[in-house]
Amino acid sequence: MGLSVQMRAVMFILVLVPAHHPTAGGGHDPLLVLDGYKDDGIQLKCFSERLFSEVQLLWTDDRGDNVTGTPLTTDTTTGNTSSSIILKPGSGNSMSCKIVDKLLKTSTESSVVIAENNKTTTSEQNAQKEIQKEIDELNDELAEEQERFQKEHQDLLSKIEKVQNELEFRRAHSNAVNITLDEDCKHPCLVIEDKNKVKSSTQEEIPPKAVVVATEGFSEEKHYWEVEVADKSEWELGVVCEEIRNTLRSNTINTFPKGNLLSLRFSQGEYSLTGGNGVRNYKPCNMVGVFLDQELHKLSFFDVEEKCLLVSLSVEFSGKLYPFFSPGSDGKWLVVSPVHT
Repeated sequence: MGLSVQMRAVMFILVLVPAHHPTAGGGHDPLLVLDGYKDDGIQLKCFSERLFSEVQLLWTDDRGDNVTGTPLTTDTTTGNTSSSIILKPGSGNSMSCKIVDKLLKTSTESSVVIAENNKTTTSEQNAQKEIQKEIDELNDELAEEQERFQKEHQDLLSKIEKVQNELEFRRAHSNAVNITLDEDCKHPCLVIEDKNKVKSSTQEEIPPKAVVVATEGFSEEKHYWEVEVADKSEWELGVVCEEIRNTLRSNTINTFPKGNLLSLRFSQGEYSLTGGNGVRNYKPCNMVGVFLDQELHKLSFFDVEEKCLLVSLSVEFSGKLYPFFSPGSDGKWLVVSPVHT
């Protein structure tokens, strides 16, 4: 598509009007030059043989108001007086340059009058409308392309994120181990069945850390296990240090000992971490994958069905760590499931 430029017929009439106001001696008419188009206007330049130190150069418009010009030289001490302005559309059609002798109090000036013919033909008006129509159509096409590109870009980022999540899940999944629940290391209000199921024996409120710890503990390498939480309204999964595990085995007062642990908890439709910090608003999941990486000192939790990461925690304590499970007080089974590879 070609764009045409609207041509306007402009007639320049240069009228030099010497206006002498002598008080002594004589003056010198300034030379006024139309220097062509610049910055959407017409550039005017005014020159005088007199020095900047001798005279003052003033610009005035057709209303008699002073207009600030720009010196054409940086030497305003010994240089000849000169200045320029740009006559913008709508700023009038005439301009005067006046040279005022500072000592003799005389002045001379030159003026220019610019007459514009702004009349456009019907064909020019139609051409302008067509050009504007094409511009509008191009802008619409550009907006549509930008919207399409942004959508495709977002779709691509989502696909990349999904592939990365699944890759991370597959790597964790390849380190599956068997987990059994330790009958000798559980809260008295919990019931264990088949060494892989646990639930509360009462639906009354139980201590927040009514847990059962696994028989297996891990001090090195990588280990992954899965827990079926199904439609349970609350649960907590994680790892505890060996000190807590040993205390629970010999505990007779049914209180949870202080020590190092990391966990992910689900309650009232929301996930939270050890210490109560919130987690991104994920939907409830049926199967949770737990991945303990003792090489990178990291504990991660996955949504097994979606094959995506829920959250990762840094393991900032060393030694053997034991999986633990808290089924909550809803009376439903929490199941440590065998991992199918």
